[in-house]
Amino acid sequence: MSQPTADAFRVENLHKSFGDLHVLQGVDMRFPRGKITVVLGASGCGKSVLLRHLVGLEKPDQGSVWFGDTRIDDMSERELIAPRRHIGYLFQQGALFDSLTVHDNIAFALVEHGVATGDQVSVMVAHVLHLVGLTDKIHVMPASLSGGQRKRVALARAIVMHPQVVLYDEPTTGLDPITSDVINELIMKLARELSMTSIVVTHDLASAFKVADRIIMLHNGRVELAGTPEQVRASTLPVVARFLNGKASPEELAEIEA
Repeated sequence: MSQPTADAFRVENLHKSFGDLHVLQGVDMRFPRGKITVVLGASGCGKSVLLRHLVGLEKPDQGSVWFGDTRIDDMSERELIAPRRHIGYLFQQGALFDSLTVHDNIAFALVEHGVATGDQVSVMVAHVLHLVGLTDKIHVMPASLSGGQRKRVALARAIVMHPQVVLYDEPTTGLDPITSDVINELIMKLARELSMTSIVVTHDLASAFKVADRIIMLHNGRVELAGTPEQVRASTLPVVARFLNGKASPEELAEIEA
């Protein structure tokens, strides 16, 4: 797919509601090609819903989603097959198939899409397992893996088709600090060695400031700030300062005093 634009993705005036809950309220974002962009914000601010729009798992109530110069929010499931082959997705819980070995979990998309057959499949699986440092786990079942290892296998599956973009949904959630740092290092390594665009949604400040080339702060479904990590750290916006300092607002404190 030809993508001449400078942005791997962009969203324009994105709105999404679920009943009375207005999750995204006129969001405009751009995700530069070849960079690691972190979408930072508290739980429930709309980060994961935004990510699901980028891969076509949600349709906006209003606005548009662009993959390169191709608009995808109005595509059918059949039409989405082509762009999705260029997008890797690391789900928050990994989403491995418990009944399949590590090899077969990673090989699933290759076989399903007819990308490779026979020995070629095994070569591609072995290559991505090497990238995430789990070559020795190729024939084990997911139940035998630690949480961090499961996340790394899921990451290997996300990159096995050599996507242009990888979407990371809360990649360090539920992991201890050391394992989280391993995942952060992998995000940077893969972006560098495979020349991929990376979009990371997280509320983990340590992870965000370690991996990001650019940070977008999302709050209550709106973009509060977009800039470099240094610009975000230096921001004097109250919402940004409270989040970085882990300080609840008077309104949030009032909820527990009511």
